[in-house]
Amino acid sequence: MVTEPAPHNVSFPSAGATAYGYLALPPAGRGPGVIVIQEWWGLTAHIKDIADRLAQEGFVALAPDLYGRVVAHDSDEALRLMTELPTAKGVELLSGAVDYLLSREETVGDNVGAVGFCMGGGFVLSLAAAEPRVAAAAPFYGINKEGVPDFSNLKARIQGHYGELDGSIPADALEEVRTAIETQSGISPTFYLYPAGHAFFNDDRPEAYHEESARTAWPRAVDFLRANLPAA
Repeated sequence: MVTEPAPHNVSFPSAGATAYGYLALPPAGRGPGVIVIQEWWGLTAHIKDIADRLAQEGFVALAPDLYGRVVAHDSDEALRLMTELPTAKGVELLSGAVDYLLSREETVGDNVGAVGFCMGGGFVLSLAAAEPRVAAAAPFYGINKEGVPDFSNLKARIQGHYGELDGSIPADALEEVRTAIETQSGISPTFYLYPAGHAFFNDDRPEAYHEESARTAWPRAVDFLRANLPAA
């Protein structure tokens, strides 16, 4: 049985256990669903804020908690938590989140979008590759930590957002992903490059945040989701 222990905080069955997440509803009460996938830090205030912003744009936004209510306090802990979450397990958890989001009466249509950041950007690609109910996938500065997934069954349109100065995602790695998507699925992804480094969208990290790039990327992603998801 699904329970909601507090406003916006939800729990739901996923991967044979109880999963948790943060749900944000649009002012109209109904809208297309979007999964918001966390950075390696966990389900932070920044990720919840993105879900809130998407809700204000008319989406039913669910940010699943992939770490089970644990948030990293430093990069060493974040790396450990990310390493302990295999891609297959993360995708299984996220597929359960898709089930839950589509089961809610506020969600219109029978497919969802996915937006993710850093580690979550990689999970966006892996989820879209495995889950045909994802119709629009928008990774931000993330590729797959365990190699390029099999995109043979991909149904989603893909719009990626990456920093030209991001040393963690070299140009050849991004081209490898693009080539795999095109050759395996026949879908041509759109990848935008910005004059910024990693985590340029995270306004909770002033050392990484690049305001101009973030302000350009956000409406692109919102318009992309609207164009590829059912209207309310």
